[in-house]
Amino acid sequence: MTTLLKIAWRNVWRQRRRTLLIAIAMGVIMALLVLFDGVIVGFEQSIYGNAIQLLGGNIQVHAPGYSQKTGQKPLLPLANPEGIVQAAEANPNTVVAAKRIVTNGLVTNREGAFSVSIIGVETDKEARISPVAENISAGRYLNPDDGDLIVIGQGLATAMDITVGDRIIMAGGSLYEQTRQRTMTVVGIYDVGVPSVEKNTIYMSLAEAQNLFGLSGQVTEIVVSLDQIGQEPGVVAQINKEQPGYEVETWVNSMPELKQTMDMKTSVMGVFGVIMLCVAAIGILNLLMMAVFERTREIGIIGALGLKPREITLLFLLEGILIGIMGAVLGTILGLALTGVLGMVGIDYRQFADLTEYTALITGKIYPEIVPLKVLNHALTLAIIAAIAALYPAREAARREPAEALHYV
Repeated sequence: MTTLLKIAWRNVWRQRRRTLLIAIAMGVIMALLVLFDGVIVGFEQSIYGNAIQLLGGNIQVHAPGYSQKTGQKPLLPLANPEGIVQAAEANPNTVVAAKRIVTNGLVTNREGAFSVSIIGVETDKEARISPVAENISAGRYLNPDDGDLIVIGQGLATAMDITVGDRIIMAGGSLYEQTRQRTMTVVGIYDVGVPSVEKNTIYMSLAEAQNLFGLSGQVTEIVVSLDQIGQEPGVVAQINKEQPGYEVETWVNSMPELKQTMDMKTSVMGVFGVIMLCVAAIGILNLLMMAVFERTREIGIIGALGLKPREITLLFLLEGILIGIMGAVLGTILGLALTGVLGMVGIDYRQFADLTEYTALITGKIYPEIVPLKVLNHALTLAIIAAIAALYPAREAARREPAEALHYV
């Protein structure tokens, strides 16, 4: 085996220019795939990360029985919200664990009645991570001691034809399924570029929500925001261990459409990447087929000297695999270098913010991230494709009869 490997390595460099061109082509394709994976991860963290914070956080904790009435947003108080917050914030991946009250309601004025989700928030904590707080287009965000003040979305403000300082009537369900109504003043309008959220979600201070809905000192939800998508399982396990008995779910369950979108994108790009590598593998197939014809007499000689057909097959397979490994190493180095540089300087994607609803959540640059597992997967895929591409030429070489090959011109 060692001897065959040495011979294969020598044969690879017999056509140096041709070998380098194929290895470089495969390396460039792999480098682009590594870079693309990094951009996608940065893209996910920027867009989906913001979407997750906007729509309810990485993790949500509710009282037992909440999931049975989740469409109604029931006001089920948590028994020990402070304990849950402490358990979540004890994890180093947690950025904020914030208490909330969430219920359904209506807002009305002369333009009509509009169904909304009413969210009472810890304004000091939410201001650190909420896209709403970062995108106030008129007025200001909420303060902890705000009374009958609310922040609404631009979509709702347009539909109701109101602006900062206007008053509207808000009604929502209280703890005992009674309706509480109050006239509220619009203190701020947010514009995150997602009309479906802006028209249906309004915010008020947690203290005012507790007072209005009969939840003195109580909350119905803990929202946990993390550094990055993918860190949820460890935090969920910690909360369940230290504060058992609650319903703890992640955005994967509460926002399945986002998860489906991300999985579909990953699958499509995985297939696209394999196709690109297969195109490069055609170069290996061409190189080795040419080698079979150019080295027919040599194949006859090594066959006459006693090299068995399976060993000749293995020799050509090794040549293909070596070229694939060269391309994988080159692609890994180039891909990591490109991703690392762009990860430091970032990619300005703001000019494309109007492409879709969720791309509007991009507020700055996208920073690609290196994904070691995907780099390894691409390298292995490249080596396997190279071996498969070399299989046919290897079999053709092994089928040459030594007597005929020796007389080949």
